[in-house]
Amino acid sequence: MISQTELLKKASHIKLLILDVDGVLTDGKLYFDAQGNEQKVFYVHDGLGMKLLQESGVKIAVISSRTSTTVTQRLQNLGVEYIYQGQENKHTAYHDLLNKVRLDPENIAYMGDDLPDLAIICKVGLGIAVANAVPLVKQYAFWHTEAKGGEGAVREVCEIILQAQGKLEEMQARFLTTLK
Repeated sequence: MISQTELLKKASHIKLLILDVDGVLTDGKLYFDAQGNEQKVFYVHDGLGMKLLQESGVKIAVISSRTSTTVTQRLQNLGVEYIYQGQENKHTAYHDLLNKVRLDPENIAYMGDDLPDLAIICKVGLGIAVANAVPLVKQYAFWHTEAKGGEGAVREVCEIILQAQGKLEEMQARFLTTLK
């Protein structure tokens, strides 16, 4: 088990957070209506965490094996600039993203839940697994969240990064001003 100090030290260097979708931004379940249209459920707290993280200067990217217009719509609403869908080989998308953002791996965090995420989790500065990730992913991740995917895990990570970079209180303070 890693210490909070070790986690915060790694998180303090993060300039890009890469997320998987199914099992991280969603609960990993696939929902289809009677016409076969896919539906996804996103956790609203994760969305606000992502917006706050981006406002602090940390970029967010998504690399997903599946393709979904619902995902595109949600991520565009949140202002996510880098969206890779239909990526059977996430490694290829990761390298394309590295060329675009020009960051060193120690400045990147990746959050996943299943075997396709494993290679990238091991390449970045902060590899993260959600609480309900498969055991092998949790084994190789530097840290895993307390929350499950689609149930606040992304918010947890966003707040850890903001805290590590000394920006969490500042981001929260603007919501407290409405109490006065």
